[in-house]
Amino acid sequence: MEEEIKKALVMLMEAVRKADGDSMATHIGTLDGLLDRGRGTLHPQLVHFLERHSYPKALMFLGGATDIPAGSCGGRP
Repeated sequence: MEEEIKKALVMLMEAVRKADGDSMATHIGTLDGLLDRGRGTLHPQLVHFLERHSYPKALMFLGGATDIPAGSCGGRP
């Protein structure tokens, strides 16, 4: 499922770059559906990012980044 999420995130970032609103809405809907399906099995931090629509951070997480900046929620130490 993480690969599906990563693919949808990459496609969403491309749609954002192109300012393609219809495509952005489609990919956000896909991500919401994947989150609903995988909520119980996905890593809690990934769920956190997806719930809050922190899509760049979710993509960083899936890419193995360990230096994801804390947001307004304060993040983890």
